[in-house]
Amino acid sequence: MQQFFTEPSLIRDGKIYIEGTDLGHMKNVLRMKPGEKVRVSDGTGKNYLCSIAGYEGSRAELQIEEMLEGNAELPSRIVLFQGLPKGDKMELIVQKAVELGACSIVPFAAKRSVAKLDEKKAAKKQARWQTIAKSAAEQSGRGIIPEVKGLFSFGEALESAQKLDIVLVPYELEEETDRTAEVISKILPGQSVGIFIGPEGGFEKEEVERAVEAGAVPITLGKRILRTETAGMTALSILMYHLEIGSHNLIVKE
Repeated sequence: MQQFFTEPSLIRDGKIYIEGTDLGHMKNVLRMKPGEKVRVSDGTGKNYLCSIAGYEGSRAELQIEEMLEGNAELPSRIVLFQGLPKGDKMELIVQKAVELGACSIVPFAAKRSVAKLDEKKAAKKQARWQTIAKSAAEQSGRGIIPEVKGLFSFGEALESAQKLDIVLVPYELEEETDRTAEVISKILPGQSVGIFIGPEGGFEKEEVERAVEAGAVPITLGKRILRTETAGMTALSILMYHLEIGSHNLIVKE
């Protein structure tokens, strides 16, 4: 079923209104007709089953049929801090991070980042990445649209991560698999988690040391060296499994 997002202010009196680019997509691209069913999220986690009542001027009018049960959001806030990669890799990273449950993505310039963006280019890229995040949220049935931040420096990214409960740094020189398993097993639903992924070539040792000094924990993602666009997906997949399935096996002792 096709999904759209709308603002809470456009939900009233048992109806939802769709405007802007989503209206054009619904009416002119998908050619949806009155009576067809759609799913609509208000961006705060509330989801509705609606039927298209009709098109009026610059908006579509939808009739709310029922509020949908279920929540596609992870029980923890996961922030992906992604070292800026080359080319269009960031587009794939944003798309898959949203599909895997990240609540926000923070691109940052690492020492080994080959790509260089000035302020104007960075703003244009951010707008593009945010559009991709919205499409991925619709496709995967998310109840929110994860935010893609503007380009941070490594120091700014570390400072932002200070607000989180735990910060993980997958690092190719980290070999303690037992410690990694222990760290992940102790992450509880409700905690906020940051994941730092280096660009092509990974992190420099100095950057990892700075992250550790700021409270981050180095972990391993296995014996193989992963590409930057694969590492984040792997870490997110591990956390998604742990929080949605593995955490059901937790035994809480009084």
